[in-house]
Amino acid sequence: MLRREFLGVRNRLTADVVTAAADALAGHALELPELACARTVAAYVSVGNEPGTLALLDALVTRGVRVLLPALLPDHDLDWGAYAGEGSLARVQHGGKMALFEPTGERLGPDAVLGADAVLLPGLAVDAHGMRLGRGGGSYDRVLARLERAGARPALVVLLYDTEVVGRVPAEAHDLPVQAVVTPSGVRRFASP
Repeated sequence: MLRREFLGVRNRLTADVVTAAADALAGHALELPELACARTVAAYVSVGNEPGTLALLDALVTRGVRVLLPALLPDHDLDWGAYAGEGSLARVQHGGKMALFEPTGERLGPDAVLGADAVLLPGLAVDAHGMRLGRGGGSYDRVLARLERAGARPALVVLLYDTEVVGRVPAEAHDLPVQAVVTPSGVRRFASP
């Protein structure tokens, strides 16, 4: 129900609002020390009215950062491939779900994310404690569990619209908080547990 509400608000955003938000998000995200110092960033390509990521991905690549993007596997886990500009992406339809833009190059395996200095996470909302509400597919829960098992501690950052930073979202025992949220109006950090 909560996910549907957030998606409903997103679906009513105009193209101009989405474009302006993407530019603002990229500007704020690029100022994050976690991204300024990163050699490898695991990210994603926004689809539909998600907060836009392409300007940010391109800016990171221009800086010399290795950007890893996910490819959805049949079991909903994520494989990874390197981003080399919009020409390195293909639109992939996964069953009845929305089409995703995935890297066309070599697949690096699900463990490639373990080498990331920062992971940019999609989401629908984040609360005052840094708990992220995802879309409910579980793909990023698997990524976060893989990082936890391996003892990897990349910076976890979620990209959202300002209205998606809320007081509380439902959380389960296995959920991990993010360190920061980037919105069109700026960055908000959360205390480490």
